[in-house]
Amino acid sequence: MRLLPIKDPERSWRHIKVQWKKDAEGVGEDFASFGGISAFDALTSKEADSQGLYYLADHERVHAVCQVRRLLMSKYTAPALSVRFVNVSPIYDLGVADMQDYAQILLTLFSGVVWLSRDALAASHIRFFLKSPGDSQFFAALRVATPLSPFSKFTIEGALIECSLKEVAAPIAEQAAS
Repeated sequence: MRLLPIKDPERSWRHIKVQWKKDAEGVGEDFASFGGISAFDALTSKEADSQGLYYLADHERVHAVCQVRRLLMSKYTAPALSVRFVNVSPIYDLGVADMQDYAQILLTLFSGVVWLSRDALAASHIRFFLKSPGDSQFFAALRVATPLSPFSKFTIEGALIECSLKEVAAPIAEQAAS
């Protein structure tokens, strides 16, 4: 799965909504009342070039959407990514997919944001707002400090994950040349 920017928010979001409407109606749910959709409708209707909208997809379907913004915040000395408006396909919210699949989607989305922080949206900190405080259980293992962890700090309070990333070591070839 890949976390990709929604390049043409109006057209792409419309495509995602069509897919998700079919998912919801497939289990007898009214998609118009589905939570979180109105926030994305508002974000996609703004005229700015990029509202920081991303989608998590595999080759078959879009599993989640969110807004990722790179910000300078007074509490940090380096840029931070702020992730809000996390929405998942109705198949996860309505129980078509099981809890393990739901947890995997949230973890994959978070991993995609970590990747963005190391690449396209360089940042040293991440503030990831979960859908609910109950979702924090899926991230509990990341609180444990290990040598291979990419995090120098990882906290969860309510529905907010805050983490700071360790500095990336220079590749071995660069170190040898120094």
